[in-house]
Amino acid sequence: MRVKVSEVMTYEVASVTGEASFKDVAEALIANGVSAVPVVDGENRVIGVVSEADLLCKEEFKEQYYGEGYRPPLRARLRHRLNQEKGWGRDKARGETAAELMTSPAVTTRPQSAVVYAMRLMDEHGVKRLPVVDENGVLQGIVSRHDLIKVFVRPDATIAAEIRKNILDHSVWTDTSRVEVAVDRGVVTMAGHMRHGSEARIAARMALRVNGVVDVVNEIEWDEDDVPA
Repeated sequence: MRVKVSEVMTYEVASVTGEASFKDVAEALIANGVSAVPVVDGENRVIGVVSEADLLCKEEFKEQYYGEGYRPPLRARLRHRLNQEKGWGRDKARGETAAELMTSPAVTTRPQSAVVYAMRLMDEHGVKRLPVVDENGVLQGIVSRHDLIKVFVRPDATIAAEIRKNILDHSVWTDTSRVEVAVDRGVVTMAGHMRHGSEARIAARMALRVNGVVDVVNEIEWDEDDVPA
């Protein structure tokens, strides 16, 4: 019932080594039209991620470190003040290589992880993409927010078939032969008849968990409402 990261991720991904220069990283971001790239070691294991935000620190703090008379915008100065104790911006402003500029350790996910898990990781850490690695940390690809929303454009027929096969025919231990499933633009309508009201409610809740389902309209009727008032 769960779409895996491997089904939506991008397999061809731009990356840089820790020795890559500031200019090399900037060119990789621009050439590939991305806002961040994984940083890998000699065995292609992910050791960090360097983003546009990491590179911008060099501009935001160059008055302090390069004496060019540059005054960062107010937002940048406030962020610098908040992070000053931790040294985040100051350290990155001095960085010359990807290893010095990157955020480490990288937030990563596995190919076999459910997309909902990847979504939660992105939300928790405030990132837009995740490097996808195997059990040894070797880069396999990358998954972005754009990739993850693909689960919501699954064909209606595919969603209906999955609900019928994985929920009604296998997961619910009752007679579901009189239940019909219709899907229109991701909205599932379940109609027909079942023996118990609890079983009908369980089937509807399970259908709501299927990737691509926007909502479930439960029109199933039952012979006995076995849920206490």
